[in-house]
Amino acid sequence: MTPNQIGALLMMGSMAAFTLNDTLVKAVGEALPLSQILVLRGAMASLLIFALARYQGSLRMRLAGRDWGLVLLRCLAEAGATFLFLTALMRMPLANITAVLQMLPLTVTLGAALLFREAVGWRRMLAILAGFCGMLLIVRPGPEGFDAASIFALGAVACVTVRDLATRRMSAAVPSMLVTFMASLSVLTFGLVYSLLQDWQPVTPGQVGMLAAAACFIFGGYLFSVMTMRVGEVAVVSPFRYTGLIWALFLGWLIFGDWPDGVTLLGGSLVVAAGLFTLYRERQNRPGKV
Repeated sequence: MTPNQIGALLMMGSMAAFTLNDTLVKAVGEALPLSQILVLRGAMASLLIFALARYQGSLRMRLAGRDWGLVLLRCLAEAGATFLFLTALMRMPLANITAVLQMLPLTVTLGAALLFREAVGWRRMLAILAGFCGMLLIVRPGPEGFDAASIFALGAVACVTVRDLATRRMSAAVPSMLVTFMASLSVLTFGLVYSLLQDWQPVTPGQVGMLAAAACFIFGGYLFSVMTMRVGEVAVVSPFRYTGLIWALFLGWLIFGDWPDGVTLLGGSLVVAAGLFTLYRERQNRPGKV
């Protein structure tokens, strides 16, 4: 297999793993408070990530001050994104919240243009506008504005955008697994603090098993996503991130009996199409391309 084919498979594996994690967390969230889920899943996932990072020798703490600042910013954004995303996940169908998250390639492109002065042509700006229109079709604010679930979902997109922009500014000296481990620890720490405000519930063996499986899936998602960036061309494998929406549609229907209506599907299609076009234009505008 070619490096690009391997990268595409890894990207699809990453999206499948993350969506399976979301499905399990949503199922367990019907009985357990969010802080308890964050702590139990976070502890297991952090142990797995720590073991891999230590095995790879990635726990190098001697970084430049600027890089540590970016790592801290990324950790704060990761914790905020996790809280907002999972809160929205408990209130929205799986496919809907997953479709909103497909805005990320567009918001990261827009953020890079506004903050880092990266060139973004009029075609990509139109694609970003179309993507935002698609997002509005998904969340559909009523006469009183956005509901709570939609606000949490959009807040998660904003936090993940900050996270990804901070990652882009880190130097090559920062190991990927160190960043992943620090992010996992930040979510675990947030869960511990948040648990002071919530009463924990008794946990059944089945729930422990589901959270353990969720931890394994989120570990696999992180691992595959790191491996993806080291295999093949990013512009080629990145479009396969949208396979996560297919998994969300299938699992949402199979596990929760949810299926988006026509307007939501149209909005999701617009977001995906806009994201794919943006990735295509970025590939066309790489140095050396005609």
